[in-house]
Amino acid sequence: MTTDMPARMLRLLSLLQTRREWSGHELAERLGVTGRTVRRDIDRLRELGYPVEATTGHAGGYRLASGTAMPPLLLDDDEAVAITVALRTAAGGLGGIEETALRALAKLEQVLPTRLRGQVTALQEATSTITWESRGPRADATTLTLLAAACRDHEIVTFDYTTRDGTWASRRVEPHSLVASGGLWYLVAYDTARDDWRIYRLDRLTAPSPTGRRVPPRTLPDPGPDPAAYVAAKIATAPVRYRAVATVHATADSIRVRTWALASRIQPISESNCTVDCSDDSLPRIAQALATLDTSYTLDADPAVVDYLRLSATRTLDATGPA
Repeated sequence: MTTDMPARMLRLLSLLQTRREWSGHELAERLGVTGRTVRRDIDRLRELGYPVEATTGHAGGYRLASGTAMPPLLLDDDEAVAITVALRTAAGGLGGIEETALRALAKLEQVLPTRLRGQVTALQEATSTITWESRGPRADATTLTLLAAACRDHEIVTFDYTTRDGTWASRRVEPHSLVASGGLWYLVAYDTARDDWRIYRLDRLTAPSPTGRRVPPRTLPDPGPDPAAYVAAKIATAPVRYRAVATVHATADSIRVRTWALASRIQPISESNCTVDCSDDSLPRIAQALATLDTSYTLDADPAVVDYLRLSATRTLDATGPA
C-alpha cells in the first residue's frame, strides 16, 4: 500500500499517462488503496490543473484528457509548442532517439490544449528540413503518434497498405508495437482478416484510422516477446528480389561493427570467416552493403547482381582515370 500521498499521486498521474482509460478498481489495485482514496487523489490532481475526466460504463473509470490550460509541468505555452515540434521532428526520423521521442510525444500531446495544437500545426507546416535521398523513405510523424496510442490502448485500427509489388488493400489490425530499423519504421500487428501476425512498413501505410474498439492484448509468437527480435527474424527470412550472399574473410564480430546488416544475417563459419546475406529488393543497396564489408570476400549472387556490380566497378574505374 502506498501511504506517502505525494508519491502515490505521482504514481497515479504516471498510470493515467500510460493508458487512455483506467477503471477505479484497477487504479485502486495498482496503488494498493481503496476506491475512496483514488477518488480523493483524482480530485487533488484536478485542483492542481490536471484534466482528469470520469468515464461512464461498467464500474466507471478515469482518463487524462485535453484541458483548457497546460497542467503544471513547469512549461509555458511557447516551451510546450517548441518541445512538441521538436519531438514530432525526432519521432519522424532523428537517428537514435525515435522511440524515446515518440513515447514523450504521446504523453505531451495527450494534454496539449486546443489553442496550442493550432500553433504546433502551423509551425510544423511552415518549416521544413533537408532529407537526404540516401536515407530512404520516412514515416509520417502523425501516423507514428496515432499508431503509438493504438498500441498503448490495444485499439483496433484500419488503414490502406501498398505491398512491395505495388498492390494495395485495406487492412484491419490489432496494433502490438512499433519497431525502428535501418531508417524504417515497422508496425507489428495482428491482422484480423488473415487471422495471423503481420509486419507493415509505415512508409507504405496510408489513411490510418482508430475504430474506438479495444481488445485484450495478444502475445507475440516465436521468437517473441521482444518485438525488435520478432521483426528482425521476419525481415531476415522475408522473400527478396535479388539474392547476394558474401563469404567474408573476417570474423563475424568484426563485420557486425562496420555493417548495417541485421545480426541474424551474419553467420560465422570458422574462427576467421563468416557469411553475410546482403540479399535485397534494391541492387544499389546490395552494392552499398557489400562496400561496407571493407575486406576481401567471395560472392554467391544472382546474375542481375553480378552484372550491376560489374557495371558499377567499370564506372568507378572510368571516373578515376588511367592508373
